[in-house]
Amino acid sequence: MPAAEFRMLDVGDTRLHARVVGDPALPPLIVLHGGPGLDHTEFGTYLDPLADTARLVILDQRAQGQSDRDAPQETWTLAQMAADVSAVARALNAPRYAVFGHSYGAFVTLQHAADFPGAAAATIACCGVGSSRWLDAIPAKLESFEPLELREQVRASWADEANVTTEADFARVMHEQMPWHFGDPLDARIAEYEAHTGAMHPRYAPDVLRAFSVAGYGGIEVEERLGAVTQPLLILAGRHDRTCPPEASVVVADRAPAGELHIFEHSGHMPFVEQPGEFLAVVRGFLKRTVA
Repeated sequence: MPAAEFRMLDVGDTRLHARVVGDPALPPLIVLHGGPGLDHTEFGTYLDPLADTARLVILDQRAQGQSDRDAPQETWTLAQMAADVSAVARALNAPRYAVFGHSYGAFVTLQHAADFPGAAAATIACCGVGSSRWLDAIPAKLESFEPLELREQVRASWADEANVTTEADFARVMHEQMPWHFGDPLDARIAEYEAHTGAMHPRYAPDVLRAFSVAGYGGIEVEERLGAVTQPLLILAGRHDRTCPPEASVVVADRAPAGELHIFEHSGHMPFVEQPGEFLAVVRGFLKRTVA
């Protein structure tokens, strides 16, 4: 694997931490984690093979991870985090760049594409939605989640997001919720993933998760604005994603003029773990066609 370096990037009112992997001569791929409240360790080293095509700039978003924690709560918004992406590109002195976001990071990625159409040379949204209406079905899905012995654990983990106060609380909620995010809730790779990312010493942001969990996770609403997005937009979805259903990805891809859709047929919310070979091939191919 290529060696990583760590940087603090000034975005104006705060600094964002980044794990950077790859040749500085390559165009940057700005990578946005989920949560909200997670950090760059969400991706472990699963994305690192893409450093043969782009320079990975895997951010800790505003007030999260090892980024400065001085950003006031009123700036913890989808719009501001989308603006931060453009600010990161300026800090990197990168007029040509791509953006990748997973889960909540995909919300930010789509917000950036809608607010700043054409600013990125290419955009990749993985396991996200273009409208918060798609999240309304989660409570009903929780009531029917199988296997039954995990249902209450997973249901309680979603409810507890509004109550986390410590990093230990956050880690427990993520562990209890993880079966929900895999197509197979009993997948042996869940433990492997948790061990791998845990060894990278994540720093969680419980205040950010708590704030967003009671506010619709940012209230993403960009479906009606996607017609103005000019850059190539790759939408990735897991066929068995219980949080961000593939039907939501179909809508996004259909409404973007240069939208493309790829569905991972054997994945839930974590295709870079569940189908890593196919995931890397699809993303690498898109980057080679658009920015490399």
